Amino acid sequence: MAKGTKRASPGAEEEKDPLQAVELDEENAKKLNEVQRDAQRVELYLDMQSHKLLEPVYTKRREIAKGIDKFWPVALMNHSTFAIQVQHNSDQLALSYLEDLWVVRDPKEPRCYTIEFHFKENPHFTNKVLKKEYKYVEHPGVVENKVDERGVSEVMLDFSWERDVQPSATKIDWKDPAKALTKLYPREMGEGDDEEPADPGSFFNLFEIEDDPYDIGLTIATEIFPEAIEFFLGHGQDDSMDSDIDSDEDDEDDAEEIDLEKPRTKKQKV
Repeated sequence: MAKGTKRASPGAEEEKDPLQAVELDEENAKKLNEVQRDAQRVELYLDMQSHKLLEPVYTKRREIAKGIDKFWPVALMNHSTFAIQVQHNSDQLALSYLEDLWVVRDPKEPRCYTIEFHFKENPHFTNKVLKKEYKYVEHPGVVENKVDERGVSEVMLDFSWERDVQPSATKIDWKDPAKALTKLYPREMGEGDDEEPADPGSFFNLFEIEDDPYDIGLTIATEIFPEAIEFFLGHGQDDSMDSDIDSDEDDEDDAEEIDLEKPRTKKQKV
């Protein structure tokens, strides 16, 4: 008996992705965009209020931390992403003289700030304070900047860190220029213009060079500073740890793929 061709199931040719043909008309697209901007306004307002309400709390913490030996060096080094940037023993020794750390928010654009590192007398430099400013630079072309009743402006809704923020550099007055950590461990750039540095060198390059390719300032201001007590106590968890956990879970999921040729072992109950 001759073999016949396999018949397709009824309607197979008509089976298509039911979501593929969905289109969004211009009017509804505009409405959705307005809702997104409304939500963004609320989020920005909540962030602004949060900074204002937390400032006296951080001030209280600041006074207590000054009485705890090496509070800030320990908190910083307990953040894994930050610690990667302070690999040299000389950097760690210099950082051990840090007695206070403060973040000053730009009143016009609170997503920009200046980070202040306050140092005790130390054998490395004479500066009492090293500052790293992430200055807000309003982009050209702004014609009208309406501000709503909450204090959120149109320009704030279109904020871009890459476009509107200019990091600064600070001169470090090294006691012995020949032993300047930024000279002993310079930042070595990669081959391409957009490449990360091949070697970040000393942590203190953060101050003497404008660019912050590793977003160290962002890590300090948005992760370590708000949760400084948690990091000092060793309980803090940074974003890189979350990424590692997600990666490990993905690896476990891959390992959990069923092998059709082998029976699947049962998990032990604990």
